Amino acid sequence: MASSGSSYHHGDLRAACLSAALELLEEDGATGLSLRAVARRAGVSSMAPYRHYPNRDALISAVAAEGYRELARDLAAAHPAPATPDDLVDIGVAYIRFALDRPAMFRVMFAEPCDPANDERVAAVAAITDYVRDIVHRVFPGAEPEPLANAVWALVHGLAFLHLDGKLDASRPDEIADRVRAAFHAILSASRTEG
Repeated sequence: MASSGSSYHHGDLRAACLSAALELLEEDGATGLSLRAVARRAGVSSMAPYRHYPNRDALISAVAAEGYRELARDLAAAHPAPATPDDLVDIGVAYIRFALDRPAMFRVMFAEPCDPANDERVAAVAAITDYVRDIVHRVFPGAEPEPLANAVWALVHGLAFLHLDGKLDASRPDEIADRVRAAFHAILSASRTEG
């Protein structure tokens, strides 16, 4: 029979807490995320998570960082070497699919308070930002990558939340892809006309 103190000795407490947080997020959304709930789910003492996460914001930051890593994998899988505007559209569609498939995670990543100094989250956000900037630079080599990357991300991110919040129909994946493609082409056509 295990003693009550055995719950304090966990092989990888940090990973167990993060895994528990991800499970709770999928079940109850961000409202179900607390350090106590994570401790219960992980089967450790109520104080154990505090060894790695001093407060809820730190836990949310770790969950968001995991979300950014998952998003990066999904975007890379959508098109491993984007070089054309249509390739960029494919990545935009993958971004919106991630938001629709993982709405609680997406909201944690972009709408929940977090620890702004959390190194893991800062690094994960920087990786996504660099990824978008590099793609935009490859697809539009003559453009300034920073402002155009921000515009592309804002366009796709806005479309993701419009779909997520029910302002745009998200029931048919092909319509989502067509909508993203049309938005990209409208912006590109307008910028060529003005130039």
